[in-house]
Amino acid sequence: MKVILDLTIIPIGVGVSLSPYIAACEKIFSEAKLKTQLHANGTNIEGEWDDVFAAIKRCHEIIHGMGAPRISTIIKVGTRVDRDQTMEDKIHSVQARLAETK
Repeated sequence: MKVILDLTIIPIGVGVSLSPYIAACEKIFSEAKLKTQLHANGTNIEGEWDDVFAAIKRCHEIIHGMGAPRISTIIKVGTRVDRDQTMEDKIHSVQARLAETK
C-alpha cells in the first residue's frame, strides 16, 4: 500500500542543533529511493508502506548510534486506495483552489 507520511524526528539529549541527525535520515531515505520533501519542521515521505516504515526504523537506529539517548517521533500517515495520488497532486489541488478565488 502506498503512503504519504509527514515525519518529525526529535533527538533528545544531543544539544540544540539537530541538523546532523536529520541529514543522516535524509540520506537513509535517499538510499531507500523514497520520494521526500524536506520542510522546516520535518520531512514528507512518499512510498510503499513497508519501505517507508523500514526507513524510519533505520533512522532511529542510526540516530541512537550517533549518541542520542532518546528520540521523540511524530508521524502523520495518509493512505488512499481509490486512486494514485502524489505529494505534488495534493499541493497542486490546493493551489488550483486558491487560483480560482483570485
